[in-house]
Amino acid sequence: MKPVAPVLPGKLGIFLRGCAMGAADIVPGVSGGTIALITGIYLRLLSALGALPTAAVTLLRQRQWGPFWQRIEGNFLLLLGLGILSSIFLLANLITWLLLEHTVLLWSFFTGLILAAIVFLARQISQWSFLAGLLLVLGALVAWSITRMTPVEPQLSYWVIFGGGALAISAMILPGISGSFILLLLGLYGPVLQAVRDLDFALLLVFAAGCLTGLLGFARLVAEALRQFPGQTLALLTGFMIGALPAVWPWQQAVSGDNLTPFDYAQLTGEPHLLPWALMLVLLGAVMVLVLEKTQRVGKVFT
Repeated sequence: MKPVAPVLPGKLGIFLRGCAMGAADIVPGVSGGTIALITGIYLRLLSALGALPTAAVTLLRQRQWGPFWQRIEGNFLLLLGLGILSSIFLLANLITWLLLEHTVLLWSFFTGLILAAIVFLARQISQWSFLAGLLLVLGALVAWSITRMTPVEPQLSYWVIFGGGALAISAMILPGISGSFILLLLGLYGPVLQAVRDLDFALLLVFAAGCLTGLLGFARLVAEALRQFPGQTLALLTGFMIGALPAVWPWQQAVSGDNLTPFDYAQLTGEPHLLPWALMLVLLGAVMVLVLEKTQRVGKVFT
């Protein structure tokens, strides 16, 4: 499982990958983990994050700053984190506007991305088995069940924000499970996005602390599962992505969230179905993944 050379080498490539992950994480239904996967840095990200707790205990206690930074791939994490944060702060208003004004087109693009990512991920499984197939179905059912849940309206407190951050970031690591959608289900998506717009640093720091707590533990678990049981873990992740597809279906009824045909959508909402444009954007999203695979040989990430 050796990472491959990136298309955009060096610092700029890592930063731009972070920007793409941040943009995806803003959208409920899309996972930053999916973007990390199709841009060839997924395993590297998990390994770096998983190394943090051990490195902190063994190296920081001895004040070995340089070895600690190298062990956790500090430059990589820093640039990726800066890209994610820059994208979230700069694109929060734009993504919100696109979700409101160009919903069908935005979901169509991400549908294309996810469809191609499913094919890409399934191809990494060198040998299918009954267990892998069972985990594929299980992952799809779990993700689909999450998309059918009804959002709650919690009493906001710093503990709720902290717990929501820990849970959402754990979901963001998994391709197909949207951290933003988890926040939406918890009733925290609006408050967190508003805090980003208002620069409410108190709430954002509590949310970030929750994210960091969930991130360190869960990333190590997923990385270890990929090392010990690569085929089964990839099958489960593929299932997650399949089950998440209904959440990004372009033609949804706003009130009920039911998926409609393009023509039923136009009839019920009075809005144009934009089917030709939607199909073009689905194709564009899929082609982008294909180009990444061909130019970067992303398909070798897990081999």
